[in-house]
Amino acid sequence: MNATQHLTTLGQSLWLDNLSRSLIRDGTLARLITEDGISGVTSNPSIFQNALATSPYYADDLTRLKASESDAERRYEALVIPDIRAACDLLLPVFTRSGGNDGYVSLEVAPRWAYDAARTVKEAQRLSAAVDRSNLMIKVPGTPEGIGAFETLTRLGINVNVTLLFSIAQTEAVFDAYLRGLAARVQTGAGVRRSKAVASLFLSRVDTLVDTQLDSIGTPEALSLRGKAAIAMARLAYQSYLKIFHGEAFAALAQQGAMPQTLLWASTGVKNPDYHALLYVEPLIGRETINTLPDKTLAALREHGKPALRLEDGIAEAAAQRVDLARLGIDMDTVGNTLQDEGVKLFEAAYQKLLQQTG
Repeated sequence: MNATQHLTTLGQSLWLDNLSRSLIRDGTLARLITEDGISGVTSNPSIFQNALATSPYYADDLTRLKASESDAERRYEALVIPDIRAACDLLLPVFTRSGGNDGYVSLEVAPRWAYDAARTVKEAQRLSAAVDRSNLMIKVPGTPEGIGAFETLTRLGINVNVTLLFSIAQTEAVFDAYLRGLAARVQTGAGVRRSKAVASLFLSRVDTLVDTQLDSIGTPEALSLRGKAAIAMARLAYQSYLKIFHGEAFAALAQQGAMPQTLLWASTGVKNPDYHALLYVEPLIGRETINTLPDKTLAALREHGKPALRLEDGIAEAAAQRVDLARLGIDMDTVGNTLQDEGVKLFEAAYQKLLQQTG
């Protein structure tokens, strides 16, 4: 049993933060599922931008689409939806074995609708119908408008990956929306046993911004907190998860067969080369969680990872670090809002480049 397989026995799911036609056609994704225990796939505009730029398997389809489809966005969707379907099919056995708790592939609504709840709902419904796979998750951003759309989609029975979360406050708002959406669905007489959602909390970008602020402060206390904000945030967010989904707030829905909204650790590749490659992996191994890993981080885990349950370690220390950051003038809610706005802009820029590539 290698390190990735060992990790999955501890109650955490490993998803791949990458998707391309090459991974599907050369058998890499199938091997990762079989040999490493990969049980889900996340995609985003940046990932597909890279896929179209580097994989040789899109050229013929793109040539055909340019002759038959005038809209660049529809051309993009016609290129990537077959990849999403193929990944869903590869993961269908995982989905079935887990009773619908795992085995999902995520496809993102166009980032330009991040601040438009009604259009996000409409686009999510359209994409869900176009892919037509039971183990699809539609990605919507955790903006206030995106959270409103998520609540509506949950009521409608569409499974969602809420992305671009950068703070505990944003994550708790998403949890609350899931509870409301499920409750509304129950009131309509619809079942909730097949409802599933994840909350994607981004990590490395948090440390990148907070570390810059700590460097500017420059005191020994400030410098001692470098590289610690994201792990502390994740550990405290998990405590919120346990309180909500293993407490009274979810009890009635659980009796109806509803599944919790799983926390997913995103942005888990280190951006600071001085940090350990598994900084956002090993300290955050915990039950009922997901970690979505880019290829390089997955390889590092496979080669020298030492999995152990550590997510619930150091909770008091994490709370103290949050207090220390606040005392230094670093408000983590403000950090989260700043990063979310930046994240929407980055995904929109990548999406526009995607459309140019298909033009």
